[in-house]
Amino acid sequence: MRLILLFLAVSSVCQAQINEKEVTRVLSALSHDSMMGRQAGTPYSDKAAAFIAAEFRKAGVKAMPSNDGFLQKFNMIRSETQGVEVTVDGAPVDPKDVLMFAEDAQVDWATTSAEKIWLDKGQNFGQKVFGLTGEKGNRVVFADSSYRRILKRFSSFPMQRYGGSGNLVVILTTKDPSSWTVKANNKIITTVFQNVVGMIPGKKAEEYVIFSGHYDHLGAGASMGGAKPVDGDTIYNGANDDASGTTAVIALAEHFAKMKKQPERTILFVAFTAEESGGYGSSYFSKQLAPEKVMAMFNIEMIGTDSKWGKNSAYITGYERTDFGKILQEDLKGTAFNFYPDPYPAQNLFFRSDNATLARLGVPAHTISTSKMDSEKFYHTVDDEIGTLDTSNMTEIIKAIALSSKAIIDGVKTPSRVGKIER
Repeated sequence: MRLILLFLAVSSVCQAQINEKEVTRVLSALSHDSMMGRQAGTPYSDKAAAFIAAEFRKAGVKAMPSNDGFLQKFNMIRSETQGVEVTVDGAPVDPKDVLMFAEDAQVDWATTSAEKIWLDKGQNFGQKVFGLTGEKGNRVVFADSSYRRILKRFSSFPMQRYGGSGNLVVILTTKDPSSWTVKANNKIITTVFQNVVGMIPGKKAEEYVIFSGHYDHLGAGASMGGAKPVDGDTIYNGANDDASGTTAVIALAEHFAKMKKQPERTILFVAFTAEESGGYGSSYFSKQLAPEKVMAMFNIEMIGTDSKWGKNSAYITGYERTDFGKILQEDLKGTAFNFYPDPYPAQNLFFRSDNATLARLGVPAHTISTSKMDSEKFYHTVDDEIGTLDTSNMTEIIKAIALSSKAIIDGVKTPSRVGKIER
């Protein structure tokens, strides 16, 4: 009965029906084995981007004039480091304990050649390291040796390359050293990455409302450090993470494109690349817009499984930081759908998805999800496939997102800004 009530309430408002058949079609295409896990910077990521661009084109949304059609391209670089020689307090360091994001063909540093940063136990290694890549200047991070496992995983990641000019070296050690040297030769490899962006111009052309999700995932076995096949399967399909969110963005683009009147505010539909490898897609995108012109961001991440409250529900990360969630729930009056605060605060989800970059700039940018992060069985496994998802409930969630955004898109309400965030 609750599902029927929600369907009727949302359908009465939605002029363009969001239906399960279309949701399943798009989700199936994005998570198909032929996409090989959509790892950022690979031909399969490009294939997924082309598919999403075609869906935007078919929906009837427009491309942003500053982009290459629907594709927002930027360069990423990675370095293949050779001949690494590192000493810390006069003692040699194993090259396996060194991670280098270098733009220069050669690095020859001594103690005063770069800014030194010490990363002790228990800090967020990924946030710290990726927050430094691509920034101007040379930096060396000495990280406690407890980070050895995560360092190995990060060694295959690219770095940002837009407006930055610098080198970053991460060295594992047992203490904050007083002296060091670094020598290495680098082969620099440049790869084109691309977000996919569509838009519906509003009457207030420079007041933006964003619907987003990331289309990249983890690739196949080789890209996951030679992971062993599971029943012969090595492909991380990423149906829930985050083909589900990208599917929602495409469905919302089609829905709003078919509305008869021009929206008050400009709506942007964004499929981000490289979320899984450092949030580079959203980081680049955020630099193309003045944050004060972004009224709200609906980032959609993993909505293919039922939430801890069951059907007709989802949670919003950072719920307490703005009145975004309260505005959404107000537009859902009379329906059976409920948005809840994030029930997993210890997992810091507000800063682990593509909303984070704009949120740090004050934008009411939140992620909508249903993923049970304490028990999601197929998270980051080869079994994250469409057969494990509830496409019926997922369709109802997308309808609820469409309905709940009405007051914000119409310019009737504007969420409060995110307060200052200590980094």
